[in-house]
Amino acid sequence: MIERGIPPTHIHYITIDQIRKGLGHGLLKAAGLIVIIAGMTVPGKYLRGTPINLSEIGDITRAVADTPVILGGPIRLGYGSQGGMRASGFNFAGLTLAQSDIEAFVHDVLAPGRGLKDPDSVDHRERTTQEIARWGVKGAFMIDQHPDYPHVMCELETYRGCARPEHCSFCTEPFYGEPDFREIRDVVSEVGVLYHHGARYFRIGRQPDLFSYHARDLGEELPVPDPGAIERLYRGIRSAAPGLEVLHMDNANPGTIAAYPVESEQIARIIVKYHTSGDVAAMGMESADPAVVRANCLKAMPGDVLEAIKLVNRVGNRRGNSGLPELLPGLNIINGLKGETKETFDLNFRFLNMLQDSGLMVRRINIRQVMTFPGTSMWQYEGAGKYHDLFMRFKDKVHERIDLPNLKRVVPVGSVLKGVMCEVHDGITFGRQMASYPLLVGIPDRLPLGQFIDVSVTGHGHRSITGIPYPLDINIAGAKIISQLPGVGKKRTKSIIRGRPYRDENDFAGKLGDVEGILPFIKIE
Repeated sequence: MIERGIPPTHIHYITIDQIRKGLGHGLLKAAGLIVIIAGMTVPGKYLRGTPINLSEIGDITRAVADTPVILGGPIRLGYGSQGGMRASGFNFAGLTLAQSDIEAFVHDVLAPGRGLKDPDSVDHRERTTQEIARWGVKGAFMIDQHPDYPHVMCELETYRGCARPEHCSFCTEPFYGEPDFREIRDVVSEVGVLYHHGARYFRIGRQPDLFSYHARDLGEELPVPDPGAIERLYRGIRSAAPGLEVLHMDNANPGTIAAYPVESEQIARIIVKYHTSGDVAAMGMESADPAVVRANCLKAMPGDVLEAIKLVNRVGNRRGNSGLPELLPGLNIINGLKGETKETFDLNFRFLNMLQDSGLMVRRINIRQVMTFPGTSMWQYEGAGKYHDLFMRFKDKVHERIDLPNLKRVVPVGSVLKGVMCEVHDGITFGRQMASYPLLVGIPDRLPLGQFIDVSVTGHGHRSITGIPYPLDINIAGAKIISQLPGVGKKRTKSIIRGRPYRDENDFAGKLGDVEGILPFIKIE
C-alpha cells in the first residue's frame, strides 16, 4: 500500500476479536478499501481468539455497503471450521476473493496515485521474494496496532513451496509452487525493522521444513540441508535484534533429518546455540502405519520419524533458561487418510507408547482429523470420516496414557517456568509463556491480566499444567494457592494462614514443623 502512495497514517489493522467487542466499526465505515485475511488449513482450538467465520465475513461485507472488500489468506483454498470435513466454497455479493496471494493482489488492485482498479481486471499471482523483502520492511510499522502489542509473535517467512517430487495427499503447500527461498539478508533486514518498532518475539515459520532452507537440490528425493545457511540466518537475526526475548522455529521434516543425520545434527546444534529455550521442531509424522504412509505419499516411515525424534532429543533435551528443554520435537498425527484401517490406530498408539517407554520426550502431540481441499489427491476420497468414533477413543487414550506421563517428564513438579503471561480469567487464571507452541498454565488465583510471572509446576493435566507464582510470598498468598504447595492440604493451609506473619524461614519452621518440601517454593518478606 505504501508503494502505491498511501501514507502509514491511512493504513489500519484490526482483529475480528476487537470487532466482536464493538470496536473498529467507525474504521470499517470510513475505509476506502477493506482487506480481510481469513481461513485455516490446520483447524485447532485457541485460548483467546476464534478465527473469523463465514457469517462474520458476510456481516462485514453487508455493513460497509459499497466499500470494496477483498478476501484472502488460506480461505482462498476453501473454508472449513474443523477437521474431518471438506473445505467448502462460498460467495458473497460485493466481495472479491484473492485467488492467489492476497498481498500481491491488493498491491496490483491499488493503482499508483491511490486509486483503485477494477478487481476483475487484475491477475491473481504469488508475491515474489523481492516483493516480500520490500513489503516486510515497509509494513513493519503496523505491529503496534495489534491489541497485544508489544507482546506479539512475529512469524518470519523464509520460503514457500515443497521440493518433493510427489506431495502428501492432503497438503496445500504444492499450490505455492517450487521452493523460492528468501535471501538471508532480506529476512534479517525485516527482523531489524520489526525490532526497531518494538518487536521482541520471533518465530521462523511458514516454511514446510526449516532444515531445508537454502538446501542444495542434487536431484534426490530430498534436497541436501545447508547448515551454513541456517547459521548465517540465526546469527544475522541475533545481530539485528540483540535484545529479543523469543526466537523459535516451526516445521521440520523428519524425512530430511533421517536422510541427512550429519547435516541435520549440525543444524539442530546451531538452532540451540542461537535460539531461546522452549523451542519446538514440529514434525509431520501423520501416521505410523506404513500402508497409510505409502497410500498418501507421506514424508517419512515410522523408523525415520523415530530417528529424527532421537536426534532432536539428543541435541535439545537440556533444560534452558525458560524452564523448558531447549528444543524438543512436536508430532502431528492425522486421521482420516487414505488406506486407514482399525489397525492404523493400534500402530499409532504403539509408536507413541514406544517413545514413552524409551524415555524420549515430545513437547506436544497434535492429533487431528484431515481437512481436504480442492486440488489435493484427498479431495475425492470418501472415507475420511469412516472411523470417527475410533478416532475419538484413540485421542482420549493418548491424552490419558501418553500426554500426561510425557508432560510430567518434560516439566516435572518443581520446575520453574519463567515469564508466564496471565491471559484469561475462567474461575482461575490461565497463562502461557511467549512461545511458538506455548504450554497452557492454570494458576488457582485471580491474577492481573497482562502480568508476567514465574510459575513453579505443582500438577499436571493431560495437555496443561497447574502452577503457582514463584517464589510464593507465604505471608500474603491466598488459601487456594497455598493448598497447591507440595504436601500441603486444607488442614495445613489453615495452619499456615493462622501462623502469619512469618519473620523468616526459622520462624516458619518453628511454627509449622517440617517445611523442607515447602521452602524451595516460597519467599518470606
